[in-house]
Amino acid sequence: MSISRRTFLKSGACGAALGAYAAQAGGIAADPVGVLVDLTRCIGCRACENACRVRWGFPGLPTTRLGYGRGDGELTFRTRTVVEDHGVPVKKQCMHCEYPACVSVCPVGALVKTPTGPVVYHESICIGCRYCILACPFNVPKYEWDNALMPRVGKCDLCADRVAEGRIPACVGVCPTGTLKFGKRRDLLAEAKARMDSMPKRYSHQYGDKIVGGTSWIYLSDATPAKLGFREDLPEAPLPSLTWKAIAKLPFVIIGVGLALSVAFRLRSRKEAAHA
Repeated sequence: MSISRRTFLKSGACGAALGAYAAQAGGIAADPVGVLVDLTRCIGCRACENACRVRWGFPGLPTTRLGYGRGDGELTFRTRTVVEDHGVPVKKQCMHCEYPACVSVCPVGALVKTPTGPVVYHESICIGCRYCILACPFNVPKYEWDNALMPRVGKCDLCADRVAEGRIPACVGVCPTGTLKFGKRRDLLAEAKARMDSMPKRYSHQYGDKIVGGTSWIYLSDATPAKLGFREDLPEAPLPSLTWKAIAKLPFVIIGVGLALSVAFRLRSRKEAAHA
């Protein structure tokens, strides 16, 4: 089977991305947005979880007298934000690191740190290597295991499309208790500090301000991060410098073979779909 010029150029562009993604991963958004999460206000209603599923086009959660019923119970391809039970409800999703490790290991630029802060995924570029899944220190990206033809990676994108239009993320918009506050990261950090200084008995811990170079999601709580299911063994230094050293040792022939197989697989899938 012959490969069209467009397909060939597209695969070549993927290879060209190899030389640029290290710089992309090392960059930080000039004035990133973020979300401040006040876990002392969360009631575990899961409205955020439901809104996220609906926004991505997946079935919403069943409703109960107290809110929304339990969904997948963990981050999955369909559930891109989840409210975990750690004695208190704790919302989890992609942290949108200032220096994302997932972006630094993607060999084709399918993951991008946007100028406004969200880390977004382009499925049309993805070759399914799953390096991002291995690199994420928060175990966030999830693979679409039940799609045999064209599996994708799924994760929160901080509603980048809504943010680009001047709107707030879907999860923030439905929170009934003010647990979630969207804004510029610098302003959220200032507010987090002000809350901790004015109410030290209520807010004893902050998470996301410094770890792995900082994240776009900043948490305030009255419990240690470890008790809330967050990792405390991560460095404050950004991770891409470490992941780039690791992936740079991979033979480029392996990446080339992966690209070739991806192109062949996509062409075969299109041919089968055309004759279905």
